[in-house]
Amino acid sequence: MNLTFAFFFNSIMLGIGLAMDAFSVSLANGLNEPCMKKRKMTVVAGIFSVFQFAMPMIGWICVSAVAQYFKAFEKCIPWIALILLGYIGGKMLYEGITNKESCEEKKSVCLSLLLVQGVATSIDALSVGFTIADYRFLEALISCLLIGAVTFIICFAGIYIGKKAGTKLAGKAGILGGAILIFIGLEIFITSWF
Repeated sequence: MNLTFAFFFNSIMLGIGLAMDAFSVSLANGLNEPCMKKRKMTVVAGIFSVFQFAMPMIGWICVSAVAQYFKAFEKCIPWIALILLGYIGGKMLYEGITNKESCEEKKSVCLSLLLVQGVATSIDALSVGFTIADYRFLEALISCLLIGAVTFIICFAGIYIGKKAGTKLAGKAGILGGAILIFIGLEIFITSWF
């Protein structure tokens, strides 16, 4: 096993890079639900971190077992992220434009929506399995756990920042959150072609 400083540093940097989309979505969730309790913030950040842990691990397994099938699926990843984030962001935009609710009346982010967001923001992390393909199982597991831990911290911070800004922005927070999600979907889609 090769658990050097470079291994940990690279895993943490991968975690930071992969967590940026989840951070933005967490920020949007905080904007959308400025009265979110700390327990729910922990659950939301936890969901994102589980997906960011699982997707590279699944990618690593795919490289080991079914690499030729995964290559064909890889072209669909930007489309899936664009559709999922576009739908969620469009819904948030619509609700932000049509509803004038106070903080207490604001709809909370439900589990099914969080699961869709988790998939949409972490699906590109499947390809990280290719970058860690030479790792043994335990090394891949530790690397993915570090990615998940970094994601948790970053997403929790994103929700917190979004909540603070959402309280100040009041009625416009849902619109901003929806626009952020649509932008992330477009960014994933456009950058996949370059």
